[in-house]
Amino acid sequence: MSETVFTYAAPALKFGSGASAEIGHDLAVFGARRTLLVTDAGVAATGVPARIAEEIGRSGIEVVLFDGARVEPTDESMLEAIAFARDAGPFDAVVAVGGGSAIDTAKAVNLLTTNPGDLFDYLNAPVGKGLAPTQPLLPLVAVPTTTGTGSESTTICVLDVLSLQVKTGISHPALRPRLAVVDPTLTMTQPAMVTAASGLDILCHALESYTAKWFGDFEAKAPEQRVPYCGSNPIADMWSEKALTLLAGSFREAVRDGGDVRAREQMALAATFAGLGFGNAGVHIPHANAYPIAGRVREYRPDGYPQDAAIVPHGMAVSLTAPEAFRFTFDAAPERHLRAAQLLAPDLPAGDADALPAAIARLMRDVGIPNGLAAVGFGEGDVDDLVEGALKQQRLLATAPKAVTDEDLAAIFGASLEHW
Repeated sequence: MSETVFTYAAPALKFGSGASAEIGHDLAVFGARRTLLVTDAGVAATGVPARIAEEIGRSGIEVVLFDGARVEPTDESMLEAIAFARDAGPFDAVVAVGGGSAIDTAKAVNLLTTNPGDLFDYLNAPVGKGLAPTQPLLPLVAVPTTTGTGSESTTICVLDVLSLQVKTGISHPALRPRLAVVDPTLTMTQPAMVTAASGLDILCHALESYTAKWFGDFEAKAPEQRVPYCGSNPIADMWSEKALTLLAGSFREAVRDGGDVRAREQMALAATFAGLGFGNAGVHIPHANAYPIAGRVREYRPDGYPQDAAIVPHGMAVSLTAPEAFRFTFDAAPERHLRAAQLLAPDLPAGDADALPAAIARLMRDVGIPNGLAAVGFGEGDVDDLVEGALKQQRLLATAPKAVTDEDLAAIFGASLEHW
């Protein structure tokens, strides 16, 4: 029996320049009196978290600042944050200020300071036990300072498990922030490469949710079996299409001129809309592939990111196999792939299976993203290892519009070593 029901959920949203100055009021409405503010050292250095903490304090709310979130968080960095929060608590609200790394860290802190057990109890199977929280979480206010991750809208937090060299996450509706405060002025200081990588994350969120398996093609579920990722559906489609349109008109400008206010506002909207889409429809092959790419990086250190450790930023990792992934999925929904290509590159002629890969590759090239896996240190000898890591992301691969075998993934990784 086929599914006939889809679900949709989103946090409350406050959007616009200056919105971050109102968080004290918002927390007071939640009844907060003592809150934990989670950020990272780079964002803390801009002064934004301190300014927000001061404004929250004017509402009579005590703020404890944790600025140790790691860019591209690991199980070790999250455990440090959880230990800090347990020692400094109790709290009655959590505020996250930063990119997806800070917001995801705050989600894990919120979960593990309100519920029993350890981090691996809640990590997605088969890496962890995939348990659901049994106790209510605190109100979480997410304040993104990058335009891309969509973590302010979603039920997911992502991290690297260092001992396994794999990226995985925790997914449950309880993790979704209570309020997303999107203030485009906070993104003005993003370095060009951070803007580029984050923007490719927006792109893939929108494209993957738009091309995900249609909700009605899944087997029917009982109410207690429903998960946040329910497949593409009419509401998620609306957000994804709008995100692609905004991205096409502002992404290149935002990377070229970080001070372009209009481009920054349009990118912030695109990130929010894509988050509202994929946070319900789901993502698939490019995101599944991105986890081992990020988890197995050896030497690559991109401009604009901390240089103390090798990383492939999440949005970059997602994009590196996207052209070939969408070439593979084309025959599952040709009309959607062609529509997405037209939204991204209306100047390109109407095409076939090559249309969307060409539009993505041109955008990657224009914003300075590496031209494939080889450019970030991987070779043909790494393909089997990358396939093994991607196959562990069955929660994501289940949302792909067609079945994916290990041979399919090997072909995608192999063809993604160099795109142009």
